[in-house]
Amino acid sequence: MEDGMEVFLHERPRKRKRRKQRTWPMEAKARIVAQTLVEGATVSAVGNFYGISPNRISEWRRWAREGKLVLPNLAGADFVPVAVDVPKPPAVTPATNQPSSVIEIAKGNVTIRLPLDIAAARVAEIVSAL
Repeated sequence: MEDGMEVFLHERPRKRKRRKQRTWPMEAKARIVAQTLVEGATVSAVGNFYGISPNRISEWRRWAREGKLVLPNLAGADFVPVAVDVPKPPAVTPATNQPSSVIEIAKGNVTIRLPLDIAAARVAEIVSAL
């Protein structure tokens, strides 16, 4: 400018578009969680592949542990032998002398804890998914 004054024109900041929150069907959630249980897989790697926060996948894994999400049978999964014993009285914890309040199902390094009042059909679904 002639009088030594400069004028800067500032562009108005553009509004960021809000990302539409995705909804995942329960089958997809179960499949994604099952992929995190494959040996060598990590929650972060699976999350990056699908563009999902690892925290969200960890929440879905918690649902699976609580029996709210049934995992699919993984291709090539091994069958686990099942032995049926005569029912024993509920285990008593030494500190409180109270019966155990959960059913534990363990396979490898994965342990699933279910409440005692869970339906037998639901337990069967979970066992068949393992």
